[in-house]
Amino acid sequence: MVDSGIARVVLKTDTFSVDVLPALGGKVASMRKNGIELLQQPLLPYAPRTLSSPFEESDASGFDECLPSVSACEFNGVLGQVSIPDHGEFWRIPHDVVSASDTEVRLAATGTVLPLRLERRLRVASEPGGPKGDVLQIDYRLENTGSRTIQYAWSAHPLLAVEAGDRIHLPPGIETVMVENSAGHRLGSNGKVHPWPFAQLSSGEYTHLDCVGKESDGVGDKLFAAAPAGDGWCAIERNGAGLRVQVEFDPQRTPWLGLWLCYGGWPENKARRQYCVALEPCTSPVDSLCQAIAASTARSLGPGQSDLWWIRIVTTVVS
Repeated sequence: MVDSGIARVVLKTDTFSVDVLPALGGKVASMRKNGIELLQQPLLPYAPRTLSSPFEESDASGFDECLPSVSACEFNGVLGQVSIPDHGEFWRIPHDVVSASDTEVRLAATGTVLPLRLERRLRVASEPGGPKGDVLQIDYRLENTGSRTIQYAWSAHPLLAVEAGDRIHLPPGIETVMVENSAGHRLGSNGKVHPWPFAQLSSGEYTHLDCVGKESDGVGDKLFAAAPAGDGWCAIERNGAGLRVQVEFDPQRTPWLGLWLCYGGWPENKARRQYCVALEPCTSPVDSLCQAIAASTARSLGPGQSDLWWIRIVTTVVS
C-alpha cells in the first residue's frame, strides 16, 4: 500500500491492523481495531523530515520514537558539541526493513547525532480466551556503535485518539504526577506536583485529570509519574468506541511514565491541533537529555553495549 507516495508495511490479524511507514522513522501511522482508528491522524500531509524540522511542522500524528531526547537540547560531551533536535533524531530517519510478513516487521536505523543503532521488531497477534484481545508488541534493541561511552533518553510517543468522556487509568500505586509543561500554566510551572487524578488548577478550580476533555478546551499538559515496581501499565477506556487500549511495559527497564494530555492545546497558532492522549513509557522523568544527564536519570552505553526493552499495546472490546 502507499499513501502520498509513502510505502507502508501492514500487519494484521482478523480484527486488528497496524500500518508502519519505514521511510518516516518507522512511524506506526495507524492502528485499527474492528475498523476503529486508535491513533491521532495527520495534522499535515506526510513529508520527508530533516534534522532541523520542528515537530509541529510535521504530520504530528501516529506513534513515533523519541530518541535520544524528547525536547531539543545541546551539550558538550565526550563527542564534543552535540545538538539534539526536537523530539530526537530517530523519528526523522528512514528505517531499513530487515524482514517483513503479514504479522511482523523488523526495522533498523543508525543515528548521526549520536552513534546509536536502533532495532525494533513489531508484531501483532490475537490472544484467544480471556480479555487480552489484540496485541502490538514492540521489542527494542539499542546499540552504541561508537568508541566512547554515551548517554541517551528514550520515550515512546503513541498519540492515541480520544473522545470527550474517555477515561485514563493508571495503576493504584501512582498517587501523584509532576508537571513538565502545561499550556497557559493551567497546572502550574515545571516541577509542580499534583495528586492523581483530582488536581487543583492554577485558577483555583479542580479538575479530574483522568477524564478526557473536549477538543475545544485548549489543554496541553505534559506530566510524569514513577511507574510502580511490578505494575507497568496504563490505559484509556474508549467509552463511545467500546474499547480499552492498554500500554504495558517493564518498569525495571522503563521506570517512568509520561502523559501527554492534548485537547486542542497544541500546536499553538495552527489551524489544526492535536486531540489525543499519549501514554508514554520512558527512561527519564524529564523531556531533555541534558536535564536527564544532570539528574543522573540518563541511560549510559559503553562502546558495543546494547540495551533491550519492550512495550505491548493491548486492545480489548469492553461493554
